[in-house]
Amino acid sequence: MKPKYYITTPIYYVNDAPHIGHTYTEIAADALARWKRMQGYDVMFLTGTDEHGMKIASSAADFSRTPQEHVDINCQKFIDAWERMEISYDDFIRTTQKRHKNTIQYIFSRLHEKGDIYKGTYSGWYCKPCESYWTDFQLQDKKTCPDCARQVEKIEEEAYFFALSKYQDKLLKYINANPDLIRPQSRRNEVIKFVESGLKDFNVSRTNFTWGIQVPFDTKHVIYVWFDALINYISAIGYPDDKDKFGKWWPADAHLMGKEIVRFHAVIWPAILMALDLPLPKIIFGHGWWTVEGQKMSKSKGNVVDPMKLADEFGLDAVRYFLMREVPFGADGDFSRSSLISRYNSDLANDLGNLVSRTLTMIDKYFGGKVPEASKMTDSNPDAIFSELIIETPKKYSEAMDNILLSEALSFVWGLISFANSYIEQKAPWALAKRGKTQELANVMVNLFEALRLVSVLICQFMPAPSKEMRGQLGLNKEAVNCDILEKDITVKKGSPMFPRLAK
Repeated sequence: MKPKYYITTPIYYVNDAPHIGHTYTEIAADALARWKRMQGYDVMFLTGTDEHGMKIASSAADFSRTPQEHVDINCQKFIDAWERMEISYDDFIRTTQKRHKNTIQYIFSRLHEKGDIYKGTYSGWYCKPCESYWTDFQLQDKKTCPDCARQVEKIEEEAYFFALSKYQDKLLKYINANPDLIRPQSRRNEVIKFVESGLKDFNVSRTNFTWGIQVPFDTKHVIYVWFDALINYISAIGYPDDKDKFGKWWPADAHLMGKEIVRFHAVIWPAILMALDLPLPKIIFGHGWWTVEGQKMSKSKGNVVDPMKLADEFGLDAVRYFLMREVPFGADGDFSRSSLISRYNSDLANDLGNLVSRTLTMIDKYFGGKVPEASKMTDSNPDAIFSELIIETPKKYSEAMDNILLSEALSFVWGLISFANSYIEQKAPWALAKRGKTQELANVMVNLFEALRLVSVLICQFMPAPSKEMRGQLGLNKEAVNCDILEKDITVKKGSPMFPRLAK
C-alpha cells in the first residue's frame, strides 16, 4: 500500500472574499500535496469554508439574504479562486454540510456525557469581529482584542464549557515531548508560554443568535464557531461513522494556518482530541502574515490584495512563485507590485528563462537539436562542481520540502540555475565548438540539459504550467515528472521565451 499524507488548510471564514493571505496558505499546501503525490504518497488535501456565527448572520441581514444564501454566495468565491490558482485539493468541507453537523453533534454529546462539556455562566470579554473570548489576564488591562486591536465587550450569558483546564498538564507534557509538533520554533515558544500561564475552560456555546449548529440536547444553545470549525479536520474524513476512511487518514500529517490562529489549533484542538482519545496531528505549522507595502491589509485602507486580479495582471505562475519564494515560510512578508516584478524578472526571466533559451539554442546549433551522449566527465572545476550540484540539489530540496521549508527548497533550485548560467560563461561552449572539442562540448550540453531536466521536476510543485512547458521544450514527456526518470534519444523543441520580462 502507498504511504498516506493528510494535509489541511484552515477553513476560511466566508464573511469576505479570498485575499492574498488565504492564497498564501492554499499555495503552500498545494505545493506540499503535489510533492507528496510525486513521491508516490496517497494524498488527502483538505480545504473548505467556515460558515457559522454571529458575523455571518449579521452580514447576511445587511444584504437582505438568509444566512444560507449568504454563505452559498461567498463560499463560491473561494471555490472560484482556488480553481483559478490551480489548487489541487481533494476535498472541500463546508461547516453547513450535513456530514459536518452530524460529527459536531456527536462529539458535543459524547464530551458532555463524559463530563468534559458542562453548563455554566460565562462572564468576560468578547471580540465580535474575531468571535473570540478573552480573560482579563490575556487583555493585560487593555480593552482591545489582542488579535485585531478592536474594542472588546463585556458579556455574561449561560453557556456550555469545554474543560480545557483539565488537559493543561497533559498537553504541556505532550508539546515538550514532541518538539516538532508546533512549527516554527517561535510559534512553539508562544504556545508553551500560553499554556504555562494557565488554561481556562473554554466557552463552546452561545444563546444570543441562532445561525449555527444546535446543541443536540439543549436547542436554545448553538455551538461556538471555533469549536465547530476545528472539528472539520475529522468530520471530512468520516469520523465517527466511516471507520475505514478515518483510520486511513488520521492523524493529519500537517495542519497549515496563519499565525493568528495557532493558539486554537495548538491548544484547544489537541485538548479536544485528547478528550476524544484520538491521536494528535503530527505538525501544526503557523506561517507569517503578509503586509502590503509595509501596512497591514484592511478594507478601510483599500489595500487588500485580490489574488485573482493579481494572477490576471502578472500571470498565475508569477504569483505562485513570488509568494513561495519571497520570504521563509513561517516569517512575515511584505507584498508590493515592484517586489513581485523584480523577483519575476530576476529569477524567472533572467535566470531560468535565459538558461532554457541559451541551452536549447546551443543544442540545436551544435548538435542539430539532439541531446548528445556524454563521455566520462572531467574531475576538474567547474564540471565536478556542476555534477555534484546536480546530484545534491534534489536531496536538499527533498529535505526542505519534507520540513515545510518552501522558500529554502526553491533557493536550492535557484542555486543550481545560477551555477548553470555561470557554467556557460566559464566553459564557453562557442569556443569549444570553434576549437573542434566536440566531446567536451557534448559533456557541457549534457550537464546543462540534465540540470534543466531536474529543474523542470523541482518547480512543478510551485509552477505546474511552466514545468510542463519547460519539459515540452526539453523534448521530455510532460507527464512523467520524476527526478529519477532518464530518457534517451531526446530532441529538444525550443519554443517562445517562457518568461517574457515584465515592464516596471
